[in-house]
Amino acid sequence: MSSISVGDRVSWQTSQGRTSGHVVEKKTSDFQFAGQHFTATSDEPAFIVESKKTGARAAHKGQALRSLRSNDA
Repeated sequence: MSSISVGDRVSWQTSQGRTSGHVVEKKTSDFQFAGQHFTATSDEPAFIVESKKTGARAAHKGQALRSLRSNDA
């Protein structure tokens, strides 16, 4: 089970490189986001994250996210 929670600072890989932001929502059932279907369960949740730099939101599986300490970029 993921230890990532809403409000946590995280980083993830994008086509432009690694970026960071925070978790705004945790999903534990299948959902649609930005025209795409995502699968999520309570054992393997997905997360809506918001970029610190651009404010853009994206959906990611928990394994794609890296938790950051408060002093990390």
